[in-house]
Amino acid sequence: MAKNLTTRSEDYSKWYNDLVIRADLAENSGVRGCMVIKPYGYAIWEKMQAELDRMFKETGHQNAYFPLFIPISYFSKEASHVDGFAKECAIVTHYRLKNADDGSGVVVDPEAKLEEELIVRPTSETIIWYTFRKWVQSYRDLPLLINQWANVVRWEMRPRLFLRTTEFLWQEGHTAHATKDEAIAEAELMLNIYTKFVEEFMAVPVIKGIKTDSERFAGALETYCIEALMQDGKALQAGTSHYLGQNFAKAFDVKFTDKEGKRDYVWATSWGVSTRLIGALIMTHSDDNGLVLPPKLAPDQVVIIPIYRNEEQLADVSKVAEQLMTELRSKGIRVKFDNRDTHKPGWKFNEYEFKGVPVRIAIGPKDVENGTVEIARRDTLTKELVPIEDAINKIVALMTEIQENLYNRAAQYRAENTTEVSGYEQFKKVLDTKGGFILAHWDGTNETEELIKNETKATIRCIPLDDENKPGSCMVTGKPSARKVLFAKAY
Repeated sequence: MAKNLTTRSEDYSKWYNDLVIRADLAENSGVRGCMVIKPYGYAIWEKMQAELDRMFKETGHQNAYFPLFIPISYFSKEASHVDGFAKECAIVTHYRLKNADDGSGVVVDPEAKLEEELIVRPTSETIIWYTFRKWVQSYRDLPLLINQWANVVRWEMRPRLFLRTTEFLWQEGHTAHATKDEAIAEAELMLNIYTKFVEEFMAVPVIKGIKTDSERFAGALETYCIEALMQDGKALQAGTSHYLGQNFAKAFDVKFTDKEGKRDYVWATSWGVSTRLIGALIMTHSDDNGLVLPPKLAPDQVVIIPIYRNEEQLADVSKVAEQLMTELRSKGIRVKFDNRDTHKPGWKFNEYEFKGVPVRIAIGPKDVENGTVEIARRDTLTKELVPIEDAINKIVALMTEIQENLYNRAAQYRAENTTEVSGYEQFKKVLDTKGGFILAHWDGTNETEELIKNETKATIRCIPLDDENKPGSCMVTGKPSARKVLFAKAY
């Protein structure tokens, strides 16, 4: 499978698209811009979903579900919000079809026009805040901590599997609070949860930061984000958390009575991640041999492949394999025993290597005789013979070792591809020759930010939260700058 895979150095974009399709993660659908997520790809999403859902619930959030359709009048209530999404919206105008009079097929019935058009959900702030008005009356109703797992539609002119599709899956959190400080603390909490998930489960290092005014979520007062660096030197936004102030509460008249009996608008947040994370996972770890998955998110952490020539050998090998599988599963490890007789062992080795299974175990008649198994690692492409009595402990330890190795490898790549610059010419040279993250001073104006974007296609990914504030001069204008910001070309 890997022999026909375009290499990353040859054409990174084609490598990515080929890998997604050949690893059976997803494929293009009959609807332009939309994808079919195949079982293997969806299994990865389910693992992501399960871990995030657990983290959300551990911090007091509850799941709910809101309508896919949003009346167009709701969007008119928050001006900046509608400006941000107006060009991406799909709109339902009619509710019925009919057969064409000339027998050519089905057409829209012009008599079935909706009194009010419905927007197909691009994000749910408006419909949720319309609902919150009925749920919130008193400080006793706060904080209101709601999450929704859903699909959304944002019309996409240049689709790419997982990275940019017209319809995609995500979660969106929406919360209401009694004070500004509580809302800000919530937005920061969710940013930290996303950071923990992406770094500890996806093994992808990220930089936490705040978006500039021009990159801020439509309707937010502050947008927090995490930015990851892909192997082609481009950035990918891996999650966002928004402090919305009282904008949506005022637009939808969501008030509460505080402990002193005063009426005030609630304070809000929203936050979300999507199936785009699967794209980040692929582009951070995978190689020219195919997919590489961190053990914590791999649908199958271990695959056992029997090697045999006859039924007698198969019986002996299967007995050892099944015992090994039972013991590994008792340790919480996801194991697959592939005893199909329709494919040869070599074909299976290639398949599971291409699909990124972290550990592969091969057992043949000589292994049964010698009391050994062959253990191969996907991250390093190395293998070794291990005594059967040591195999369980070895494999359990490998789950942690591989997870940490993938993170450290990605962190090292990011460190090697992060450059601090002082001048604009140096900035452009690094961007053209090396790429990656670039730290540079910026004067804080939209004009300079737009100039850099137009001339170089690089954007300010974030104003980092964890770096020290070191004053300097803007690389373009020479005006005072409080600190360096993070630039990159991005997906």
